[in-house]
Amino acid sequence: MAPAGRRRSLTQDTSSRHDPELVAAARHFGRRRFFTVTAAAAALAFSANLPARGVAAGTELDAARIGTDPFTLGIASGDPLPDSVLLWTRLAPEPYEPGGGLAEKYVAVKWEVAIDDMFIFVVRRGTAIAYPEYNHSLHVEVDDLDPGREYYYRFRTGTWISETGRTRTAPAATAATTRLTYAAVACQAYHDGYFTVHRHLAEDDVDVVFHLGDYLYEYAVDSAGGARDYTDRKLPDLYNREVKTLEDYRLRYALYKSDPDLRAAHATHPFVVTWDDHETENNYAGAISENDDPPQEFLLRRAAAYRAHWENQPLRRAQQPDGPDMQLYRRLQWGTLAQFDVLDTRQYRSDQAYGDSRHAPGPESDDPARSITGAKQEDWLIDGWRASQAHWNVMAQQVCFSQRKFDLTAEAKMSMDAWDGYRASRRRVLDGARSAGVDNLVVMTGDVHVGYAFDIKDDFDDPASRTLGTEIVATSVASGKDGADKPANWETYHKANPHLKFYNGRRGYVRVALDREQARADFRTVSAVTTPGAPVTTAASFVTESGNPGLQPA
Repeated sequence: MAPAGRRRSLTQDTSSRHDPELVAAARHFGRRRFFTVTAAAAALAFSANLPARGVAAGTELDAARIGTDPFTLGIASGDPLPDSVLLWTRLAPEPYEPGGGLAEKYVAVKWEVAIDDMFIFVVRRGTAIAYPEYNHSLHVEVDDLDPGREYYYRFRTGTWISETGRTRTAPAATAATTRLTYAAVACQAYHDGYFTVHRHLAEDDVDVVFHLGDYLYEYAVDSAGGARDYTDRKLPDLYNREVKTLEDYRLRYALYKSDPDLRAAHATHPFVVTWDDHETENNYAGAISENDDPPQEFLLRRAAAYRAHWENQPLRRAQQPDGPDMQLYRRLQWGTLAQFDVLDTRQYRSDQAYGDSRHAPGPESDDPARSITGAKQEDWLIDGWRASQAHWNVMAQQVCFSQRKFDLTAEAKMSMDAWDGYRASRRRVLDGARSAGVDNLVVMTGDVHVGYAFDIKDDFDDPASRTLGTEIVATSVASGKDGADKPANWETYHKANPHLKFYNGRRGYVRVALDREQARADFRTVSAVTTPGAPVTTAASFVTESGNPGLQPA
């Protein structure tokens, strides 16, 4: 989320900000070639001495010689299917050091999946290889599991055993599932506070967690951890700079994933992750950087960010990046109860209109040639709705979908980074949902560091127009620091946006319970994140009835 009023400069001299590694790689390949993604992929291999894609070779490290716990970054599972789950870990006995403290050799790691947490009844086991080229990360796709079942898993290498994780498979695609509870989180700036929200999420009873972006931030983190204000530790100086290179991004993930509260949430629930901007750079748009860096340099940075994202998240092989490209949008089912369409509104979007400043919509932002999803993803989304047999269709994505006016003037300003800056895109998506016969549409959103509940209107400027669905916006985990129940603009936003049913500025997460009759959203918030251990409360609860879109207080 960009600062208000920020405008890209087309003439700004950015040479002093460029990382020498990126500049060297860009000069090696030449400016014109970098307008193709294949050139950027090749440049990543040149700049980081890594293969752009594929399995590496090398010599094996004797795991018995690993003298310190290598599972410092925890474990995770993700993208549950009816017969499969994805298991993740990354070996890093020294997480705050480049390379994680391991030699440039591969490591054999055993894994187990059981139906009990004592691992008496192991149903699947195997050995996977953690390659140094992928920062000793593992992505194990465990197949031949039973649908709709809870499982436990762990990893072992040398004398070390990871913590035990809990995960689950989705119900069979044709199962007449009657209930699902999921949570949504977003925006966890380490330097803005503790991840207390994740600790409470770990203790909640949900089936799956959707992380809607800004898993990490590229900004510098000082030795005291920013607002965490550590007095019992000192973070290395290498974190006190903006991340730009592959090693920078890897180290930043290590900082975040070493947090015990985030580790607890991952170990307890399967996650479905998507990104927004800060996993790469604030408010970038496709191949265009925030500060209009030369494309040949920004594509290198994007390739490094995407590679580190895949290495450090519970993502399947289908999401493995190829240079600066990564197929992140995907579809998951929960029996016949719910279809989840997970979007990527960052990689394929047109550049933000009006210099990405807060601006009233106009010819530039409303140009129908512009898109926030790209044409291919837009078609994929609408075609998926047409084929859907699900009772609820949930669109998990990043930036505010509903209209959001910032003031009460006739030409109210809006965010050009959100769907308000791509109104033709939004119109096509809503028309697509209607033509596909989607009756129960729920949009899940992150990005804005506050909790919102919106009625999605056919015409947002006409409160009497038809309600087409519901948008639930998860506030941040830590970004924005402690926040307030009623931000200063609370009254203005409610007056300017009559379809806005709830607005809260505290940190927290959203828990959504779906059944055949209704969807219920509980906004769970904490009073503070700049000090650890704050209790969690329910700030508000809303329901929307099946076949009758529109939010009502629960």
